[in-house]
Amino acid sequence: MNMNDADWLTSGPQNSNAGQQQQQQQQGWAMPPTGTGTGTPAPGQMLHQQQHQYNPQPQPQPTMANYPPRAVSMTSSSFTTSSSSLNNNNNYGSRTPPTAIATSNTNSTNYNSSNRSINTTPTPRTTMKTPASTTSTNNNSNNNILVANRAADEETEDGRIRNREASTKIRDAWIYKQIRSRQDEFTQYKQGRVFIGTWNVNAKGKDESLSSWLCADWQQHGPPDIVVVGFQEMVDLNAVNVAVENKSQSRSAFWIDRIRATLNSRQNTQGDPSRSYTELAVKYLVGLLVCVFVKSPHKPRVKYVHTDSVGVGVMGVMGNKGGVSIRLQFYDSTLCFTCLHLAAHRENVTGRNADFANVYNKTSFEIGSEAVQEMIRLGSMSQWAMGTASVGVPDHDLVFWFGDLNYRVDESIPTERVLQLSEAGMLDELIEHDQLNVERAAGRVFHDFEEGKLEFKPTYKYQPGTDMYEQRPDKKLRAPAWCDRILWLAQEPGHVAQMNYLRSELNCSDHKPVMSTFLVTIKDVILAKREGVYREVMQMLDTYENNSLPMVSLDKLNLDFGLVRYDQRVTLPIVIANTGEVVAQFRLAPKVDENALCKPWLTVSPTYGMLIPGEKTEIELTITIDNSTAHRLNTNREVLDDVLILRLENGRDFYISVSGQYARSCFGMSVDELVLYSDPIRDVPLDPILRAEKYDLNSKAAMCVPKELWRIIDAIYERGLDERDLFTALGDPDEVCVIRECLDTGAPFGKFSVHSVAEVLTLFLSNLISPIVPVSIFPTLDIDAQNIQMFTRKFLEDMQPIQYNVFIYIISFFREVLLHREKNRLSPAKVAR
Repeated sequence: MNMNDADWLTSGPQNSNAGQQQQQQQQGWAMPPTGTGTGTPAPGQMLHQQQHQYNPQPQPQPTMANYPPRAVSMTSSSFTTSSSSLNNNNNYGSRTPPTAIATSNTNSTNYNSSNRSINTTPTPRTTMKTPASTTSTNNNSNNNILVANRAADEETEDGRIRNREASTKIRDAWIYKQIRSRQDEFTQYKQGRVFIGTWNVNAKGKDESLSSWLCADWQQHGPPDIVVVGFQEMVDLNAVNVAVENKSQSRSAFWIDRIRATLNSRQNTQGDPSRSYTELAVKYLVGLLVCVFVKSPHKPRVKYVHTDSVGVGVMGVMGNKGGVSIRLQFYDSTLCFTCLHLAAHRENVTGRNADFANVYNKTSFEIGSEAVQEMIRLGSMSQWAMGTASVGVPDHDLVFWFGDLNYRVDESIPTERVLQLSEAGMLDELIEHDQLNVERAAGRVFHDFEEGKLEFKPTYKYQPGTDMYEQRPDKKLRAPAWCDRILWLAQEPGHVAQMNYLRSELNCSDHKPVMSTFLVTIKDVILAKREGVYREVMQMLDTYENNSLPMVSLDKLNLDFGLVRYDQRVTLPIVIANTGEVVAQFRLAPKVDENALCKPWLTVSPTYGMLIPGEKTEIELTITIDNSTAHRLNTNREVLDDVLILRLENGRDFYISVSGQYARSCFGMSVDELVLYSDPIRDVPLDPILRAEKYDLNSKAAMCVPKELWRIIDAIYERGLDERDLFTALGDPDEVCVIRECLDTGAPFGKFSVHSVAEVLTLFLSNLISPIVPVSIFPTLDIDAQNIQMFTRKFLEDMQPIQYNVFIYIISFFREVLLHREKNRLSPAKVAR
C-alpha cells in the first residue's frame, strides 16, 4: 500500500475497522521516526508497523519548566495516533481525547496570579488583592456584557417584556454550550508538531541556509506540520525606518526567501512534494516579522487566516516595539502566533510588562460573523453573546508568543558575575533571578502562559560573527540575558507538550536564535456526528419550549455585603432556579436612561443565562473598592447602594437591592484631609453632617504630617534600617493587609516584617488621591548645575504647607535610610524608582 498525504486529507470516516486504521495512519501526524534518520516513514510502512503494535525507541522527554508545578510526561506512544486508541465499534467520537501532557510535578509550568482569600464565614466570600499582582483580563468571561445592544425591549399588552435579539443570542449560546459539552462524541483528536523559531537579527543577515536552526531536530522528531518563524530588528530601528518602513518589505522578502529555500530544499523534501511547505501568511511591522508555513498536504484544511499588528514603541504606538500576529483555523482547532519585541534596558521591567499587556489586549482579528460562529462551536461562547465579528488572543485553542521579550537578569547580580556564570554554563542562579521568571511568578505578566525550562546559555549579547559574549573595550558591557523566549497558552493544557527548547549557534547577530518543537493535539470534527448531536439537543429543547410561560425563583432579593474594606473583593451569590415547566431565559437589563447594568464598583457574572425546568444556577455579585471608588466614597459622591434589574424573557422583572458599608481607610485619601484628624480614620464619619458635628473642619490641621505616615516611618526606623534589600524585597501580603487595618483602626503594630511595613509605605504614597508634589510645580525647563539652586528654592516655596511638611519628612527619612546603604543595599537610583 502506498498512499500519500493528500489521500489521507480527502478520505472520510470509514465503516470498517481496517478503514478506520487506514485513515488514521496515512498522514504523517506526529508519527515517531523509524530510527533510520530519514524523517517520517512512508504511510504504508507506518500502517504496517502500527498493525503489529510498533514500539519505537523512547522519544526524548519534553523540557522541564523554570519553576516547579505541573509536568509533562510523554512516552513514545504519545507521539502516535494508533488504531488501538479507537473503539472496536468504529465510533470515532467515543474515544477519549489523547493528551500530550500528563499530570505530574516536574515539567512545563503555568503561573497563576490568584487573589488570597480571607473567609470569616461561609458567605460572603472575600478576597484581598495581592498588592504586587495585577488583574488579568479574561476575554472569554461574560462579566457585565450587555446582551441586547441593537434591538429595544418590547412590552406586550399584558405587561410582559421581551427582547428578541437577546432571546435569540441567549438561546443559541445555550445550544452551543450543550453541543460543546458533547464534542468528544463527534471529534477525532490528532497529534501534530508545531515548530516555533525566533531571532533578533540586529539588522544583519547572510545569504545562507537556516537548516541548523529551522531543521535541527528533523532527524529526531521528523518534519513539523506547521513552521512559524519570527524576527526582530530585521531593519535598523532608526527614526527613518520607524516612521516610513521603507526597508521592511524588502528585508521581510529576503528572510521569507531564506526560510522557503531551507524548508523546501532537496535535502529536506527528498524530491517528495508531500514533504514541501506552503506559505500561509506573513505580517511585518518595521523590524518585526512573523510568517507561517504549513506542510502542503495540510493546506486544504487551513482557513480563516488573519493578521494584526500592534505598535507600542515611540509615543506608545510606533512600530519599533510591539507585536505582529497571525491566527488561523487548522482542521478544527484555532491557533494564534504572536512575535514580540518589548521595551529594552535592564531596569525597565515595568515597561516590558506594560508592552505585553498592550499587545495582548489590543490584538484583535476581524474574522467575520461566520468564522466567529464556527469558533463558538469549537470553544468560545462569549463571542456570540457580544454579537461581534472579531476575536482576541485568548479566544484560540492554542496560543504561542515568542520573540525578543528583552527580560534580563535582575540587577542584584553584577554584570561581571552574570558574564562569568554564563560563560561557565552555571545557569541556576541566573534562572532564579531571570526577570521574566520573577514577573510571571508574581502574576504581573504572561498570566496563564507556560514556558519550558531554560537549559541553554543566555542568548544575548554576543559579539556579532563570533560565539563570544560582547566584552570589547570600545563597547558597553552588558549582562548576558535570555532575551529571546517562547511561551504558550492552551485552553486545554493537556493538548500541548514541548518536545525541546533550544538555541541555534548562528552568529551573524548579537542574539542567538531560539527554537522549540511542540507536540499538539488538533481537533477534527466529523460533521455528520455533530449534526446528529445537534438534532438531539434541539429535540430536547423543543420539548420544553412548547409548554407555557417561564417561571423562576430567586433565593434572595436583598444583598447586604456588610463592612467592605479598601482594596477588597467581597462576593455574594444569588441562586436562580427554574420553577416552571418551560425554558427560562434571564438577563440583567440597564435602568431607564442608563447604559450600564450596575455601578462601577459592582460586577455581576453571569449577566445572562438559560435554564431548563428544574435547573438552577448562581449569579455572583462582587463589590470591589479601588482607589477611585474610595475617593468618591470619602467625598460623599458615592454610596454602596444599587438596584439591579433581572429580566425574565417573556416574563416579569426582578429587582435586586445591593448595599454595603465602607470601612473607611487612609488609603485613597489626601494628606490635606488626613492631617485634620487625630482619631483613627475608621472612627471619622463618612457623612459630612456627622463629621462636622464631631470635628471643627475650619480649624488648623491637628498634625503637621498624617499620623499614619508617621507610624509607618517610625516602625521602619525602629525595626531595622539595616535590613537587607529594604524597599526592594516584597513584604508578606497577609501582613500588608493587617498593617493597613492597624493604620485605619489605630491598633498597635504586631511583630511584622520590616519589608511588609516598607511595602505599606510605598502603597500608602502611591495610592494617595493627589500626589505630594502637584503637577503644576513640575519643572518646565532643563535643570543643570547653574539653575538647580534657584529651581529648588522656588520649588519649595510653591508647595503648600502640608505638602511641604510631608515632602521634607519623606526626604529626610530616605536620607537616613541611605546612610545604612552598605547593609540595606539601597541606592539613590533604587529609591527614585
